[in-house]
Amino acid sequence: GYHVGFTGKGWGPGRWEEPGWPNNPAGKEYSRHIYRGKDRPKGARNIDYAANFEDFLKDREEGVPFCFWYGSQEPHQKYEVGSGIASGKDPDAIKVPGFLPDVPEVRSDLLDYRLEVEWFDKFLGEMIAKLEEIGELDNTLIVVSSDNGMPYPRAKANLYEFGTRVPLAIRWPEQLEAGRKLDTLVSFIDFGPTFLEAAGVDVPESMEGISLLPLLKDTTGAVTHRNYIMTGRERHSHSRFDNWGYPARAIRTQDYLYIWNMKPDRWPAGDPEVYYDIDDCPTKQFLLEHKDDPEYKKYFDLAVAKHPAHELFAVQEDVYCLNNLAEEKGEVREELHEQLEALLKVQGDPRVHGKGDIFESYPRFGSFRPHLGGFIERGEYNPAYQK
Repeated sequence: GYHVGFTGKGWGPGRWEEPGWPNNPAGKEYSRHIYRGKDRPKGARNIDYAANFEDFLKDREEGVPFCFWYGSQEPHQKYEVGSGIASGKDPDAIKVPGFLPDVPEVRSDLLDYRLEVEWFDKFLGEMIAKLEEIGELDNTLIVVSSDNGMPYPRAKANLYEFGTRVPLAIRWPEQLEAGRKLDTLVSFIDFGPTFLEAAGVDVPESMEGISLLPLLKDTTGAVTHRNYIMTGRERHSHSRFDNWGYPARAIRTQDYLYIWNMKPDRWPAGDPEVYYDIDDCPTKQFLLEHKDDPEYKKYFDLAVAKHPAHELFAVQEDVYCLNNLAEEKGEVREELHEQLEALLKVQGDPRVHGKGDIFESYPRFGSFRPHLGGFIERGEYNPAYQK
């Protein structure tokens, strides 16, 4: 009974037409309006997300509940180089993560990133204002997050904190007390049960997520949610010979992050010398250009060097995940490894059931890089890994 739609990036990447969906699973697409203002950063898409949201609202029959997906393409590389400084932002105000070199090129790149974050915020603000104008703001559950961490070396496409720990802001004035900050472990799989409960719909037993509403409505601190979350990665892009991915699984508790790199012989950022699993940006180019410079080699190695099979980080004091404690705290590592492996077995993960090659076989529908070698048949299964 809901009016459902999206603007920008919906469900993806994927081919929703093949299994017979009438439209993108995120709903009907609203993409008619483009943004013509001169304030748009050149790296940002010319989509007028807020105007498309207005179209969505106009299509809604009076009194019908709605669910809308604002799939902003920003902040997404590439950015307009120097746009942050050109806008008047102060590079000295940037806090450079400890896994990146603190140099002017990186500070400028991070300012460009911040500018596109603000571009996202601009349209979100306009959508919130529209909800207020039509009297729906206080009764609308708004959830804001991102699909991965910042698009920089050792962040996006990694299981470290800056790859998987993402922003999360939730607003629902009629139901939730404002101004609270929670240091609680939550996962994206919790969103589905949250939305179903908010809509008064029973949550199917097949869903492993846990509704966030009891946690969000509790102001006493009595409600517990999770004591761990799980993350993982396989293939991110065509970045290695034979279209290999980089299989890794992780478990994050309140105090520790344990990562199990299942193929430590592979290059985590993609095969040398280009490392395609890192988005192209001035920061990446700086690392490539200074990879042999003693002052910056450590940052290059953090970004691209092969990882050991086991990594353990005390995330409360080591948010940048620079100090691997896997040997020093062997008991903690073993305990978390056993817990992670047991959970993966229950979930039927092929990597722990001797069938991990299935991940290498899956078709790729995007472009290939033939110079990497191996299988490059678009849209086809790789028969070498089908068993």
